[in-house]
Amino acid sequence: MFAKLLIGLIAGVGIAALAYRARSLDLSGAIAAGFLGTMVFGLGGVAWAIVLLTFFVTASGLSMIFKGRKSQIADDFAKGSRRDAGQVLANGGVSGVLALVYFLLVLVSPQHPLLPALWLGFAASLAAANADTWATELGVLNHHQPISLRNFKRVPGGTSGAVSLAGTLAALAGAAVVAGVTVLTGLAGWAPVGGLSLGGQFVLISLAGLLGAMIDSLLGAWVQAMYYCPVCRKDTERHPLHSCGTETILTRGIAWLQNDWVNAACTLSAALTAIAITWLPIY
Repeated sequence: MFAKLLIGLIAGVGIAALAYRARSLDLSGAIAAGFLGTMVFGLGGVAWAIVLLTFFVTASGLSMIFKGRKSQIADDFAKGSRRDAGQVLANGGVSGVLALVYFLLVLVSPQHPLLPALWLGFAASLAAANADTWATELGVLNHHQPISLRNFKRVPGGTSGAVSLAGTLAALAGAAVVAGVTVLTGLAGWAPVGGLSLGGQFVLISLAGLLGAMIDSLLGAWVQAMYYCPVCRKDTERHPLHSCGTETILTRGIAWLQNDWVNAACTLSAALTAIAITWLPIY
């Protein structure tokens, strides 16, 4: 076990360091990613590491490719393109917890029927994170403004709680990529066995990921904190100061419920959906 954790530490820290050098993560994000990678790589193993890397590489890649386009609306985002510790944990924290629970459960009950459900919950949480990221990064390329789920009016691209057909399809594609890689690890014999068929796993992870992204949008529309800059006359997620230096004013939502909490709810809802659907038919 010690050797496995050591390999996980080397791999997790190494990848986090590369991401920091590539400016995909800031320092706090790199530290959080190193810790998360060590847990998943060391406790889970090859299949878990590959699925986590699929999310990280594709999400970071899209963020870098479309960084220039997204910079046009960056003033409205709470954070920039470099992920910090909060963003890393919001997107990957659920997956890390599930990897830890799986590891501990294996120690006491190696054949426990919940194990396949935890594996699919892990994959679904990352599918949701990928779905949300793909919808955001590719959605800004849409020439048509998305529609707010709060009032069903057209709003600027990148607005929390807004959806579009292009963004929804991008979300499904992002979830399906993670689902496809999860199935491939099963075909290779690296993933936990049991539970649904590989085809069923692909469908479940893809749809759970899409569901998580939709819950993210609903929370963004109704309960996420949104602010207003009286000088720029723009809605924004930034607080306490807008990019112009003006103090922003809370206009709707719950003050403490920032985007990171919404992202965490996105991944958690997808994981619980996949676990419930896999686990309940057993009884």
